[in-house]
Amino acid sequence: MTYANADESRWLMIRHGLLAALLVAALVAVGTAPTEVTMGDAQRILYVHVSVAWLGLCGFVTMAVFGLLYLLRRDLRHDDWAQAAGELTWGTCSLTLATGSLWAHAAWGTWWTWDPRLLTAFILWAVCCGYLMTRNSVSDPHQRARVSAVVAIVGLLDVPLVIMATRWFRTIHPVSPEMEPRMRMVLLLSICACSALFATLLFHRRKQIRLEQEVADLESQLEL
Repeated sequence: MTYANADESRWLMIRHGLLAALLVAALVAVGTAPTEVTMGDAQRILYVHVSVAWLGLCGFVTMAVFGLLYLLRRDLRHDDWAQAAGELTWGTCSLTLATGSLWAHAAWGTWWTWDPRLLTAFILWAVCCGYLMTRNSVSDPHQRARVSAVVAIVGLLDVPLVIMATRWFRTIHPVSPEMEPRMRMVLLLSICACSALFATLLFHRRKQIRLEQEVADLESQLEL
C-alpha cells in the first residue's frame, strides 16, 4: 500500500511538473509572439480569449454528457463529474466574456455590443449560472442530479449557436481572423496548455466532490 501511494505521488508530481512547464511555455510564447500591426499588443488578449472560449464549449458538452449518463444509469459518480465540469465551465465562460470585452474595447471601441456571437455566449454563461443555482437549491442528491442533467442537456442546444453565430447571422465578430503561422502556433500552444489545466482541475475537483460526499455520508451514519 505504501509503494502504491508512493508511485501515485510520484506520477502526480510528474504530471503537475509537465503541466507547469506547458503553462510556462505558453505564457512565454504569448509574450514573445509577433505583434499584430493593427491592434498591437492588445491582440495578445486573443490567445487567452480563444482558449477559454474553447474550454467553455468543451466544458458544457462535458456537463451534458455526464448528465445524460446519470439519467441512463442513475449513478451519482457521473453527477460528480457533471458538477465538477459545471463549476469549471462557469469560470471559463466568465473569462470568455471578460476577455472578449477587453478585446472588443481595443478592436471596436466599446466594451459590449449585442452581437450574435456575444449574445449566444452570454446565454451560455447565464445557463451555466442557472445550472449551479439549481444544484445549490435542491438537497436530495438524485433529484439534484436529474434536474441539473436536464438543464445541462437543454443548455447544450446553445453550443452550436455559439459556434455558428458568425456564419449564420450578420455579425461584426471575426469569423476566422487571418494569422501568421507563428501566431497560429502560439494560439495552439495556448489552447493545449489551458486544456491541460482544465483537465487537471476537473479530475481534482471531481475527487474532492466524492470525498466531501463520503464525509457527509459518514456524518449522517454517526448521527444515527
